[in-house]
Amino acid sequence: MTHEDLGTFRAPNSQNGKATESLRLGLVSAPELPEHIINRIADQLPELFRCHIDDRHHWQIDCLTDPLIGADDSTADVIEQVERVKHDNGWDYALCITDLPLFRNDRMTLAEASENLGVAIISLPALGISPLKRRLREAILHLTNEMHHGSDSKDRERQQEHMDNSQQARERSGVRNRSSRALMGSRLSERLVPIRRVTPDDNHEKDVDVRFISATKWPGYAKLLGGMVRANRPWKIIPAFRRIVAVAFATGAYGLIFPTLWKLSAAYEVYRFTTLMIAAIIAMVIWLILDHGLWEPRRYANNNRLRRFYNLTTVLTLTTGVACYYAILFVLFLIAVVLFVPINLLESTIGHSVSWLNFPALAWLATSVATVAGALGSSLESDETIRNATYGYRQQLRQHKVKERQARDKEGEEEKRQSPEEHRNQAERQIDERQIEAQQGNDQDDQAP
Repeated sequence: MTHEDLGTFRAPNSQNGKATESLRLGLVSAPELPEHIINRIADQLPELFRCHIDDRHHWQIDCLTDPLIGADDSTADVIEQVERVKHDNGWDYALCITDLPLFRNDRMTLAEASENLGVAIISLPALGISPLKRRLREAILHLTNEMHHGSDSKDRERQQEHMDNSQQARERSGVRNRSSRALMGSRLSERLVPIRRVTPDDNHEKDVDVRFISATKWPGYAKLLGGMVRANRPWKIIPAFRRIVAVAFATGAYGLIFPTLWKLSAAYEVYRFTTLMIAAIIAMVIWLILDHGLWEPRRYANNNRLRRFYNLTTVLTLTTGVACYYAILFVLFLIAVVLFVPINLLESTIGHSVSWLNFPALAWLATSVATVAGALGSSLESDETIRNATYGYRQQLRQHKVKERQARDKEGEEEKRQSPEEHRNQAERQIDERQIEAQQGNDQDDQAP
């Protein structure tokens, strides 16, 4: 695995303790949001491990960003991939934080761990929207405990006794988890969408000792979608709307010159404003999907369920971005209406007295009309920005990198398989070719006048 493929690698400063032996945990994260959160909590983990897992060891945390972990849509071989990375780096344990949804036996999976392999994986979107930092820290702490102390019932009972005796220390550390069998502490999200702990006994899953799944199907899917939208970071695409905002504002400002919008804003009820706003946002989202090719077709995804999640996440991400664009445009029109529309002229145009509510109503109508009439047909400033905010496009990039890596590995294996005699013959051929080229050059020099 080359340094180019692995991305960034760093080792945070560990706490100096009274440890007698050093243990290394590697955190392998996907780029962007998982990497960002891991970088924020990595320096806290050595002290947490020493206090709440095992104080006989000096814990070292290594952070590795690998965009290719989990590039396969099936995600069934992630444990094997992480185990290989763990072996290559000489870690005692390895934990992967992926931004992909995980499904095992048609159940949404939050995390799973293997005591024998010393490997675990966390699906960051399955943890929900917020607070991700605290949830991820508690999940890493618990999975490392499972790998280090074991996952069977006796091991968990011993750890429960230890946790009961160290409740005050856990409270001081901000760790809510009070159970040796729970992935995280109980919050409102965990009460609405319970997490179930299972220990697979299938021979086909002998490498997995413990797994945490969503106990409910549809609420779990809703929580997963929220986490996937958060992983897309929709606020990153808002700067790409600058051109559309300019075009829409120019169109709406021109429309405000004519009295038609003034009269309509005074005659419309709230439900008409709301319907027009929803229609404008939906039309804008559909246009962006079609214009930038953001819909994940069937031929690009091997798993239909993942493809549906990708497309639904794209729609929700764009809807969030367009809603922010709509709010910005509304504020601009509200300022313009308040500053440039005289109240006396507005009253004479609509034929009755007005209140302060007429100004936001006029701005609301202008925003919807400008979105439909001006923004549709316009393109975003950065096509790459909005594409990177979709799961399908990121997966295609990862799979392309996987193919490049496999091609390089294949070339390296072919070179290694060549016998010493073949290497010698190849070197002799290269020498002969250079001698022939040199001789041809000398002949040309002799023939020159």
